Amino acid sequence: MTPDDFRSAGHELIEWIADYMERVEDLPVLSTVAPGEIRGQLPVDPPEAPEPFAAILADLESIILPGLTHWQSPNFFAYVPANASPPSILGELASAGLGVQGMLWATSPACTELETHMLDWMLAATGLPLRFRSDGSGGGVIQDSASSSTLCALLAARDRSRGVDLHGLRAYTSEHGHSSLAKAMAIAGLAPHQLRTIATDAEHALRTGALIEAIATDRADGCTPFFVMATVGTTSSTAIDPVAEIGAALGADIWLHVDAAYAGVAAVCPELRFVNAGLDRADSYVCNPHKWLLTNFDCSLLYVADAAPLVESLGILPEYLRNPATDTGAVIDYRDWQIPLGRRFRALKLWFVIRSYGLEGLRAHIRRHVALAHELAGWVAEHPDFELAAPTPLSLVCFRHRGGDAVNQAIMDTCNRSGALYLTHTRLDDHLVLRMAVGAVGTERRHVEAAWRAITVAASTE
Repeated sequence: MTPDDFRSAGHELIEWIADYMERVEDLPVLSTVAPGEIRGQLPVDPPEAPEPFAAILADLESIILPGLTHWQSPNFFAYVPANASPPSILGELASAGLGVQGMLWATSPACTELETHMLDWMLAATGLPLRFRSDGSGGGVIQDSASSSTLCALLAARDRSRGVDLHGLRAYTSEHGHSSLAKAMAIAGLAPHQLRTIATDAEHALRTGALIEAIATDRADGCTPFFVMATVGTTSSTAIDPVAEIGAALGADIWLHVDAAYAGVAAVCPELRFVNAGLDRADSYVCNPHKWLLTNFDCSLLYVADAAPLVESLGILPEYLRNPATDTGAVIDYRDWQIPLGRRFRALKLWFVIRSYGLEGLRAHIRRHVALAHELAGWVAEHPDFELAAPTPLSLVCFRHRGGDAVNQAIMDTCNRSGALYLTHTRLDDHLVLRMAVGAVGTERRHVEAAWRAITVAASTE
């Protein structure tokens, strides 16, 4: 493909993506293909000769598109948002076109320095503590996901406890904490019983008293508490753990990691900065612009108050990576802040997004969804057959039909089969609960209204 061929094909692909954005609202949110149906349309063997780009684009339309769940649909209300805005797509394209491998400062200084600056921009935009800024002992790094961010924090905390029997280490999180911590424990060589899940209160937030009791019991048994993950905006219900209380209860020997993967970016709005309350004691913090801040996957921001434990845990310097800049100690080599060696130029898309929307545009995006969710919560509360199952601090509404689990399951199944919207569920207080996450880039009031209408119609047939 020559540069001229690339120009032509690129124009065609951009047109196809722009067209997709315009019509995604009209596509079934969930794919209706059967298992194996996509592979069944693909040739058994790879082509021997080059194929024209037009043929590839045609198959993208006819084979791939029908097999997709449309996360960018304004009728996508499942899980949590996964925003992909036009500026972020263009930033991703620029990153792919440049083909940068930013493992070291020396392998592309702009890749490293833009990333450092974007983390400081986001710190200022969300009101994070200054101890996370890059010009002190701490700083930030872009990871692929909050799961990787949590793993890095856990490894740093584990290795900070050198000299302690690994089998005696204990970690803690709420019973609604993200499953990524359990996976991180396994990767770190720690057994399932070394992770203690702590009971929650009536609003599904971690009970600090129960955490203190668990830590005291483990200490009395000769174990070493070393890691606590507090959650700001749980996946199940957007519950917000009392981070300030938790931090005040912990000694300096216990690493406090705060998982704000979904909720943290809401702090671009000053009135929503309650999501960042109590972070002055946190050792690490993660939030994901790729969920709710108009930046396509993957872009997870990990901040540490002290970078030394992270670098000591993950840093390895073979001879073939030595270079004058690294030897000075005056630059950041982000390979030492993550699991893999190689890394993409993720900061470009965040830079494109922040500059394209400005903080005013980002705030408007968040505020619109919060307002819609609160309106939906009002409709639920007013309906005689439905009830709210959790508070709605941000843009996730958890609710259930009073008829019980079977009725709620049937409502969700009916709505999802229709293709008009997509809901997911969780379990709270041992009840099946419907979740409706308002957060797609194109979601407007009419989409939320239509979804609620579909839910109530489905309920009337049960």
